[in-house]
Amino acid sequence: MISASNICLAYGKRTIFKNVNIKFTPGNCYGLIGANGAGKSTFLKILAGDAEPDKGEVTIGKGLRLAVLRQDQFAFDEETVFNTVIMGHERLYSVLLEREAIYAKEEFTEEDGVRSGELEAEFAEMNGYEVESEAAVLLNGLGIPEALRVKKMKELEGGDKVRVLLAQALFGNPDVLLLDEPTNHLDLKSIQWLEDFLGRFQNTLIVVSHDRHFLNQACTHIADIDFGTIRTYVGNYDFWYEASQLVLKQKQDANKKTSDKAKELKDFIARFSSNASKAKQATSRKKLLDKLDIEALPVSSRKYPFVVFRPERPCGDVILEVKGLSKTIAGVKVLDNLNLVVYKGDKIAFVGGNSLAKTTLFQILAEELQPDSGSVRWGVTITNAYFPKENSAYFEKDLNLIEWLCQYPPHEGESFARGFLGRMLFSGDEATKMTSVLSGGEKVRCMLSRMMLTNAHVLLFEEPTNHLDLESITALNNSLISFEEVILFTSHDHKFVSTLAHRIIELTPGGVIDRVMSFDEYLENADVIALRETLSQGDADLNL
Repeated sequence: MISASNICLAYGKRTIFKNVNIKFTPGNCYGLIGANGAGKSTFLKILAGDAEPDKGEVTIGKGLRLAVLRQDQFAFDEETVFNTVIMGHERLYSVLLEREAIYAKEEFTEEDGVRSGELEAEFAEMNGYEVESEAAVLLNGLGIPEALRVKKMKELEGGDKVRVLLAQALFGNPDVLLLDEPTNHLDLKSIQWLEDFLGRFQNTLIVVSHDRHFLNQACTHIADIDFGTIRTYVGNYDFWYEASQLVLKQKQDANKKTSDKAKELKDFIARFSSNASKAKQATSRKKLLDKLDIEALPVSSRKYPFVVFRPERPCGDVILEVKGLSKTIAGVKVLDNLNLVVYKGDKIAFVGGNSLAKTTLFQILAEELQPDSGSVRWGVTITNAYFPKENSAYFEKDLNLIEWLCQYPPHEGESFARGFLGRMLFSGDEATKMTSVLSGGEKVRCMLSRMMLTNAHVLLFEEPTNHLDLESITALNNSLISFEEVILFTSHDHKFVSTLAHRIIELTPGGVIDRVMSFDEYLENADVIALRETLSQGDADLNL
């Protein structure tokens, strides 16, 4: 068990936490949610002992081991992948090193014998004889191939380093596990594995995530940071959302009834206070009015941007035809003779393990990259808007947000830009913030603003939910569900894909798998589909 008592934290005049009291019990998974800046990561750091509150304390049960998903990708550069994972259990790793050092001695003393016996007993108690198999299971589930496990961490790509650090946090069955955005850099297969793993986890788990499907699959409770405090709800994210909206509506309805009653009493008092025959009734109603209490609803830190895509006119019949598209990058053929036809109303999710292939395809479709061979033909009346996974090129000029937005048509001046930015949560002085200081989430909201101004028929999105908080993801998701034209997109957000896509295209090393079906249907039949595609390809080869 881990608990926080009377936690207070403020940055200047801004209160983050005010007398937070919460207890996290074994056997439960708590999804820690809240708007960007609400203090989710900060609270995890306080629980982990990596940050100090202004007031209050954190208590962990005696003898319990706490594990944290660390974000420092360079802290273990000189260690092997295997050792990095085991180092997640510090005591086990230290016993392992001492044990190996004793057995490596040329001369084995009586004292060494006694000490080795003590170490063997402790090693066995911590399940030390299973370290290799446990580490292998974790690394395999998180997509780290066996060939990488003997390499040093500095030899790995950034995404693979994060996966290893996640394996480190999961290793050794910790009593309390703190995970901050564990699904970042994971593909859908690894996320599914993690969901299953955490579903079997019997100890205390506290997780921060912007992945709604992951929160639904993994969480038994939601710990909601808002109004400077943390409230716990039993159930997953969807249950919390429904419950919180119901509570808010009940409060608003109660306030409206009270307000209506107060207006009725005020009207009566105003009409009859000077009427001698009604004076007594007016006085009685004045007493009732004084007793009415309209609850002042606290201002939530949650804010939803206004995201709406409106095409200039409906799409024509011809949307997009791609024929024989090929592209080689750095000596590797990432696209090979790709053919694709997009139809009116298509909402297509592009999936597959090769992110470079997907990015290359989208850059070619957006005319930011030329293919080596093949053709791309858009319909004559079709316009498209592109949201790239990497957007730094759009923010190279150090402009304020009003100036930045005014770069893009329609050119309707500063007042229009201010109003538009306000709807995207850049109100007041925020609209004059310089682009050089924008956070990842703020840049994404800027890019969405730019896309909305195009009134395009076809929207091209690469991982649009990256860096966004849950409120912005919900706003974007709902907007795209309502969009009646064409969407081509990639995403690792399960719920985002499953609520949008009715056609799935997987880019595989053996070619393209293209199926009209929901994402969940595709996942259920993925192995069968892949096998059929392999067999049909084999038949085609035989016919040749």
